[in-house]
Amino acid sequence: MKRGIIIAIVIIVALGGIGFVLNNNKKSNEAKTAIVAQGSGAVSVRIAEIKKEAVDLDYSVNGVFAPIKEINFLSENAGRVTKIYVEEGQYVTKGQVLAHVDAEILNTDRETAEATLQNALRDEARYSSSFATGGVTQQQLDQAKLAVKNARLRLQASQRRVSDANIKSPINGIVNKKYIEVGAFVNAQGTQLFELVDVSKLKLKVNANESQVANLKIGDPVQIKSNVFPTLDFTGKVTFIAPKADASLNFPVEIQVVNNKPNTLKAGMYGTAIFKFPKEAAAITVPRGAFVGSVSSNEVFVLENGKTAKLRKVVAGRILGERVEILSGLNEGETVITSGQINLVDGSLVEPLK
Repeated sequence: MKRGIIIAIVIIVALGGIGFVLNNNKKSNEAKTAIVAQGSGAVSVRIAEIKKEAVDLDYSVNGVFAPIKEINFLSENAGRVTKIYVEEGQYVTKGQVLAHVDAEILNTDRETAEATLQNALRDEARYSSSFATGGVTQQQLDQAKLAVKNARLRLQASQRRVSDANIKSPINGIVNKKYIEVGAFVNAQGTQLFELVDVSKLKLKVNANESQVANLKIGDPVQIKSNVFPTLDFTGKVTFIAPKADASLNFPVEIQVVNNKPNTLKAGMYGTAIFKFPKEAAAITVPRGAFVGSVSSNEVFVLENGKTAKLRKVVAGRILGERVEILSGLNEGETVITSGQINLVDGSLVEPLK
C-alpha cells in the first residue's frame, strides 16, 4: 500500500517537473518572438542607396549557325542506280542531275500507256462516226471519250516517272552527304539519296527572355561575331521571333546572316548575336536581391533613421539583369536593404554592415 503511494508521488513530481520546464521554454520563446516583433533586436543587414541609373538594354547571346535550307533527298521510284554525277562537297544548282536510276521498267510502263492511249483514240473516232449514223448511243460515245481522258492521264504519270529516273537537285547548295553508290537498289518508299545544304545564307538560332524579346521586331539589324573568326564582323537581321515561349520561358529567335566573307562560316559553328538598342532615360533600379522572397512579391525593406527596417510596397517593372526597375514606391536617395530580410519584420532594428 505504502509502495503504491510512493510511486504515485514520484510520478506526480516528475510530471510537475516536466510541466515546469515546458512552461519556461514557452515563455523564453515568446520573449524572443516578442523582441523580434517589437523590432528591439539589431539584425545585421546589407544596404544600397536608391538612385536613378541609365537603362542599358544592350545584350549578347550565343547560338549555333544553321543552313538557310537543308534537304534530305529521297527516291521516288524503285530501280537500280546506274550513274552518280556528283561527289560530297560539290556545289550543285537547282535542276542539275545528281544520279540516274535504271528506267527499264518505267519505260515499259510508258510504252504500255502510249499504246493504251492510241487504242482509246481509235475507239473514240469509231464511236463518233457510228453516233453520227445512229449506230451507238450518246452514253457509249461518252464512255469512249472518258477512256481517252483516263489513258492520257496514265501516260502523263508514266512520263513523269521516267523523267524522275534522272534524280535532280531541288535547290542550289552543296552535297553534304551521299548515301548511295552505283549498283545500289532504291525503292519507291523513299531511300535516302543525298543530303543537300544551302549555306549561302545562315540562320543563327538564339533565345531571348521576355524583357529582351519585347524590344525586338522583324527586320532589326544585329551584329554577329564568330568564335572562329574573331576579327571579322558579320551583319544579320531578325527574320523570326517565336510567338510563344518554350518550356524554359524563353523565346526562340532566328537571325539571317549573308555568308559572303572570304572566310566562310559553316553550319554548326557557334556565333554571338549582339543586340544594341537606343539609350533610355534614367530610371530607379534596385538589386534583384532586395525583394522579400522574389520580385513578384513587390515588397522591399527600406532603412529609416539609419536603424529601422520598414516594409514598403513597390511596383516592379522590367528585370534588367541583376537589377529591377521600380515604377513606383521608392524615391531617389532612400536606402533599401539588400540582404538579411529573412530575419526582419516591419519595424525591426537593424545594423547595416560596412
